Amino acid sequence: MYKGNNNKKENYNYISVDKEMPLLEFLIEKAGQSRSKIKATLQGRGIKVDGKCVTQFDFPLHKGMTVAVSKTKKNNEGLQSRYVKIVYEDRWIVVVEKNIGILSMAAGHSSLNVKSVLDNYFQKRRLKCRAHVVHRLDRDTSGLMIYAKDMETEQILEHNWHNIVYDRRYIAVLSGEMENDEGTIANWLKDNKAYVTFSSPVDNGGKYAVTHYFTHDRTTEHSLVEFKLETGRKNQIRVHSADMGHPVCGDTKYGNGDDPLHRLCLHAFLLCFTHPVTGERMEFETPVPTQFRKLFKH
Repeated sequence: MYKGNNNKKENYNYISVDKEMPLLEFLIEKAGQSRSKIKATLQGRGIKVDGKCVTQFDFPLHKGMTVAVSKTKKNNEGLQSRYVKIVYEDRWIVVVEKNIGILSMAAGHSSLNVKSVLDNYFQKRRLKCRAHVVHRLDRDTSGLMIYAKDMETEQILEHNWHNIVYDRRYIAVLSGEMENDEGTIANWLKDNKAYVTFSSPVDNGGKYAVTHYFTHDRTTEHSLVEFKLETGRKNQIRVHSADMGHPVCGDTKYGNGDDPLHRLCLHAFLLCFTHPVTGERMEFETPVPTQFRKLFKH
């Protein structure tokens, strides 16, 4: 099957409608995909009803109709960047997976940053919106991030961040063999004059930080550890890992020189939040980076 004049072959799964119900509910029940993934496919014009493209998630279906679900359609066509991949997009927000080597936002006139990449992408699609930063990942941390597409949504996210985001997790390769399978680190974090974050077991005028960790795999040289943030402080995971005596590999600021993959081995793999406008629960997960896994092939 061909669509338009782009000569690009597109494959579809065809599903017959056997009862009246809204399109999104039908697809969740029949297509076996998550709500977020289906909405992304709708946004990317990858759903047809009786041969016509439909983007309305509450489109009413009637018995006898045929729904076609694209196997190949992506919602990030048009964004060509080795640093940024769009995972989900609607009229209010965009969720991206960022690569290492790119800042979350500009810091200097010519710095490569996700916000600029998204702004260029919106401009090319003639969308009247801009990317608004609501949280950050370090330049050399990879993983999932949210950007708002208007100031009103940005304000909702910024002022209600801790209520809206209900689960954020990272995976990291740490130096050395972890002693414990799981645990919690809690202390106060504060920057010194050189902008280095240091920790204290007692209140030092900084911010209280709580990190939960779970060891997934280990060798005598390295450990694969998941972190769940209860608080989101600057450099929290990197400092807490160093506090345990197992710093993040490739960390030039808080590490011990152990750099098996020539990168900061920290990846934000899980991001769960309540949509700031619709109130819908949104859950996104990316695989553990292949490089990380290769270190633990026993």
